[in-house]
Amino acid sequence: MMNMQNMMKQAQKLQKQMEQKQADLAAQEFVGKSAQDLVVATFSGDKKLISIDFKEAVVDPEDTETLADMTAQAINDALSQIDQATKKTMGAFANKLPF
Repeated sequence: MMNMQNMMKQAQKLQKQMEQKQADLAAQEFVGKSAQDLVVATFSGDKKLISIDFKEAVVDPEDTETLADMTAQAINDALSQIDQATKKTMGAFANKLPF
């Protein structure tokens, strides 16, 4: 059985590793795209919008609904990628907890 001091040291080590992984994840860029790449949204790993780009073909003043739909699609795609990467990266720590 582990003594309390060893458990605390291991927990502190895991905390530092988790913080580093979170920082690494935040530094990554995730690119979400709509159908035919007409709208492209780029986010940082901490879910901050970096840029959003529209292809000329999707910008129609008489059809803003399609632009809105494609924008939402691109944003949701990028956010989904971030969530998957976060689960993959941070989920690895669940098995390493000393308790």
